[in-house]
Amino acid sequence: MIVISLMLRLAYTPGIVAQTQPKLIPRPSAASEYFLAPGDQILLHVVDMEELSDKAIRLDPNGFIDLPLIGRMQASGLTLEQFKEHLGAKLSKYINDPQISANFVEDQGRPVSIIGEVNTPGVRQLHGPQRLIEAISMAGGIRPDAGPKIIITRQLKWGSLPLPDARTDATHAYTTASISLDDLMNSTDPENNIFIQPNDVISIPKAQIVYVVGNVKKAGGFQLSSRGTVSILQAVALAEGLSPDAAGSRARIIRPAPGGDGKPKEIPINVAKVFDGTEPDVPMYANDVLFIPNSVAKSSMRRSAEAVLQVTTGILIYRH
Repeated sequence: MIVISLMLRLAYTPGIVAQTQPKLIPRPSAASEYFLAPGDQILLHVVDMEELSDKAIRLDPNGFIDLPLIGRMQASGLTLEQFKEHLGAKLSKYINDPQISANFVEDQGRPVSIIGEVNTPGVRQLHGPQRLIEAISMAGGIRPDAGPKIIITRQLKWGSLPLPDARTDATHAYTTASISLDDLMNSTDPENNIFIQPNDVISIPKAQIVYVVGNVKKAGGFQLSSRGTVSILQAVALAEGLSPDAAGSRARIIRPAPGGDGKPKEIPINVAKVFDGTEPDVPMYANDVLFIPNSVAKSSMRRSAEAVLQVTTGILIYRH
């Protein structure tokens, strides 16, 4: 049972009484707000009103409650503070200065989809106010090959996601935002650890990869950092350096054509000059392949770009 006790003393004002209908879905003003939802149960106490005191009331499937004197009232989509404010405005017609307390008693669970690079993806039922990290923990935590971003999608009826890059989709039914997985786990920005709402979709994509093949000590695919790129020096370091017979001066980056259509682009790289600082250390992007040829191979026997790309298919992925 989760109990959140909140006390509020409401004063009558004509402006409040005029609001006979609460706003259906208010937009959240802070990341810490938690919204009531269908199936939630709350315990009310109103001073000097026995008919509304110490009664557990459950929100119906449409998010409404039915109260004596008040009648049918919407509660879904409101925080407890907002709910008490609207209830106080209605009760002001019958008593002066209503004093209300409301405790969140229990709920029937909120379906949340957690997909992607977690250990046990699927739909989870969250009970009570739970934050993003708690939801991810319920899915068994993050897999080693998780990418640097978490993508969250929320129905707009629960308000826009309280994150800086939240954007509305073309249908105006959802908002989507992404946050840094590292920042969340390191608590760099605690406000990223938002409360989860019903039917949120939490997606953690697989990390993007660059490949280093040819005459290196440990050929493989390596995850990109949160910046989305890795330099030539970093890529070679991840591959534990060049082999003794490597021809670093004739290295090249094989960059697949966008969408997989067309001929891959070959970018000549003189790794030796990058090492000594006489040429710039250029960035590699997702799915790039750094190929280091053998110093004794004849130019006519060099692998084509297509062949190099095929080599990457079965490469083991090493986590950096």
